[in-house]
Amino acid sequence: MNNHFIGREQELRQLDDLFNKKTSSLVVIKGRRRIGKSRLVEEFARKVTFYQFSGLAPVNGISAQDQRNEFALQLSQQTNFPHIGNVDDWSKLFILLAEKCRTGRIVVLLDEITWMAHDDPTFLSKLKNAWDMHLKKNPKLILIFCGSVSAWIEKNIISSTGYFGRVSLDLTLTELSLPDCNKLLKEFGFERSALEKLIFLSLTGGIPWYIEQIKPKYSAVDNIKNLCFRKNALLVKEYEHIFHDLFGKRSHIYQQITTILAERALDYTTLSKKMAYAKSSALSDYVEELILSGYVTSYNSWSFKTGRSSSKLKKYRLSDNFLRFYFRYMKNKLLNINAGTYNNVSLPSLPGWQSMLGLQFENLILKNCELIHEALSINPEDIIANGPYFQNKTERQKGCQIDYLIQTKYNTLFVCEIKFSQEIMGKEVIDSMKEKIDRLSAPRGFAVLPVLIHANSITQMVTEAEYFLKIINVNDYFE
Repeated sequence: MNNHFIGREQELRQLDDLFNKKTSSLVVIKGRRRIGKSRLVEEFARKVTFYQFSGLAPVNGISAQDQRNEFALQLSQQTNFPHIGNVDDWSKLFILLAEKCRTGRIVVLLDEITWMAHDDPTFLSKLKNAWDMHLKKNPKLILIFCGSVSAWIEKNIISSTGYFGRVSLDLTLTELSLPDCNKLLKEFGFERSALEKLIFLSLTGGIPWYIEQIKPKYSAVDNIKNLCFRKNALLVKEYEHIFHDLFGKRSHIYQQITTILAERALDYTTLSKKMAYAKSSALSDYVEELILSGYVTSYNSWSFKTGRSSSKLKKYRLSDNFLRFYFRYMKNKLLNINAGTYNNVSLPSLPGWQSMLGLQFENLILKNCELIHEALSINPEDIIANGPYFQNKTERQKGCQIDYLIQTKYNTLFVCEIKFSQEIMGKEVIDSMKEKIDRLSAPRGFAVLPVLIHANSITQMVTEAEYFLKIINVNDYFE
């Protein structure tokens, strides 16, 4: 664990504010595996009494009794209660916990609560009763539920009639911003160039646990090789944990969805056809669960005149950097990885390496769109719509795809081109943008402003042309 906690300032403030209430608090924290949910709670609770409980991954053979036994063991380890095995009722365990939570500032974390509730339909009801009858009587108690299966939490806790009105704070953790990623890399001693940091982050995204695996004495490329391209490397089987541990018996469906979306963004109908899975509420729920868990993002094209998006033009894209890297670049190489084929191979010499980095960089920037808004001095309240934009080809208009487009309420369109290349960019980047803007069907009276977002060198000609409203060099976020 790093010595200093990086980022999450807003979330920590929200949690700290709960101690200013005169009543106890129930908190829900959701987010992708490895996003740092438990670490956030540990940081928040480091100055108060803290009890932490974690469920067992629901692999074959794990029963509800195993979950209760594990909870009892963790309870005895953190308190002076003697260990009691084979407690057949969650209510008894929650009452014992409540005995230790009567007074004082106390934080209780139930980590991976979806696992804890595995195979016991009474778990949540008994936990609610324990909260209502015992735990909440301490006005300085904060009980926190954490979980990686966000859809389960949304359905069974946030939207549940049993917990209605009881949740004081509902947090969903997203990836760290690029500046915070830079701070974390520095914390672990990785002081190399902005380019190397971006190459490594193209694999990890803003996922703290992945970033923490970096070894500062190696280059970014060598770190990626050590983590992903050696037999039994740490991240070679990471995708199995993501799907099998979180989604259990249905993991193959989620793998199929993400594998297809890794190729390109698709609308719901096309996704259904490619899966050979009928359009249904079940398929919609699977896709929605991947969205809530942070692996997939939906985005719509919208009408410039009304600012309203159209459900008919909705597409889904795999937006998790690691999964994109895995499905697009690692998966078809697994046999060779396990055979040790890449031990002495330079990764940049492999086919498709540069184009892969370009796509990964684009996805990384989309995850940090707030930085673009700030660089362009756009007030978030002025944004009507923003995101990747696609314009379908018709008899009256040409097809068009914009990396990132922002529409403000002042009839201004910011057309953003996102480019990652280790070669110097010249006039071709201006020509490409002019063609896109020419194809874009903007209403009369709208201003269309070109923006270049890059992480490499550009020729003096590009700067002197003064074509782009703003040229954003992402390297600046690593200084």
